[in-house]
Amino acid sequence: MKLIFFFPVCIVCILSCASVARKEIPYVNLTNSSKFVLLPTEGIEKAMDMAQFLSAEFRGQNYFFNAWVKADENAIEMVLFNEMGASIGELFYRNGEVNFSSAVIPRAALQYFKPEYIIADFQLCFYDTSLLEQSLKDCDLVLEVIDSSSRHGSRRILSGNEVIIEIKKTGNIVELVNHLRGYAYSMEGDFNGI
Repeated sequence: MKLIFFFPVCIVCILSCASVARKEIPYVNLTNSSKFVLLPTEGIEKAMDMAQFLSAEFRGQNYFFNAWVKADENAIEMVLFNEMGASIGELFYRNGEVNFSSAVIPRAALQYFKPEYIIADFQLCFYDTSLLEQSLKDCDLVLEVIDSSSRHGSRRILSGNEVIIEIKKTGNIVELVNHLRGYAYSMEGDFNGI
């Protein structure tokens, strides 16, 4: 009699587990063979809530944006504006999920845009070095820190002996150069205030 009840209960348990969707953890490939899993929002060194001017260079083209960036232990939120103050898009990272929306950028173009890379670069610039060091080590990369103060200093990410990413902080400017992927950008803001 006990077996009659046991098997239906097992089948129900198995079927109910099969219907649960698995949440994919967001990541980026810093190299072709490294999988950098985005860090939790609690890893930020210091919270920020400020306007920033962003200039980027990619494949010989220059791009300029204004942004309002709010980042703390709960979320990373970026609202991008053009030079006239019109919204270009909004990027959010919270509870392990990345979302980007834009009324300006065509949907066809958005399929080639992976906002996880912006979050990863932000984390490489502003997250706790010990947390970054362990996470990068897990994907066979090395973090090298020169002067760990939040206002000045630099960070380099190495794959073997090759520097793939360099980050320099000087006063109110943070510059990131990705040698491997061929892009660079700088962020200007009131970083002295954080």
